[in-house]
Amino acid sequence: MISRRRLMIGGAGAVAAGGLGWLGVSTLTGGGRQPLALVYRGPASTSGCPEAVATLLRSTPSRFRVEFCGPHENVRLSRESLAKAVVYAQPGGGELKPAWRHMREYATDIQDWVRAGGNYLGFCLGGYLAGAGPGFGLLPGGTDQYISTPDASVTDDDDTVIGVRWRQNPVRMYFQDGPLFRLDPRGPATVLATYDTGQPAAVVAPCGSGRIGVVGPHPEADTTWFTTARLDASGNLHPELGYDLIETTVHKG
Repeated sequence: MISRRRLMIGGAGAVAAGGLGWLGVSTLTGGGRQPLALVYRGPASTSGCPEAVATLLRSTPSRFRVEFCGPHENVRLSRESLAKAVVYAQPGGGELKPAWRHMREYATDIQDWVRAGGNYLGFCLGGYLAGAGPGFGLLPGGTDQYISTPDASVTDDDDTVIGVRWRQNPVRMYFQDGPLFRLDPRGPATVLATYDTGQPAAVVAPCGSGRIGVVGPHPEADTTWFTTARLDASGNLHPELGYDLIETTVHKG
């Protein structure tokens, strides 16, 4: 993900959400204060990725109030800070094993918080980290590299655009070595999107009293990601799919 280190993330444009599985007006706060979302920003993320996730969370129908958390942020990632949040988001980053070395000290706090009712969102690397090889062990199953699977349409880790089916609708999205999710057939989960191989590309699942929402491609990507990677953004920007992931995760009904 080196090509995104210098990105300056702009606002994600609003896109019509017809055919998605959530209502366009959130009732999460009941008319009260905006719910808090913590977004990790630190050595287990790539510059630009936390900011893009924050933009998505602020513009989704639940209109989250976002604070960055991490070892060099004003808010530390801890049991106490998680207790104040509705959502914890783990954005994209580099390789899994180095990222896990930075994140494993927080694993117990994140696990306990989700299982007690919190909502975990994982984008790309954050999706890998939802698994257990290594990771937080929140996913009902495991993760794998899409690019390493038989018949994958993308077989290298370059930034690219990939075709998926989101709620059965074909779309093309920004992608860079994202995970697929190997789900335990005994565990309940909602598959929002699949790769062209049929493997899950976006999943929402319960975890104790909480929920997790994970995605391999990047619905949070804006035009600057495409420009930096010299890719065509036309028709490939999909913040509405990020909204679907978020709202489906946080609304447990």
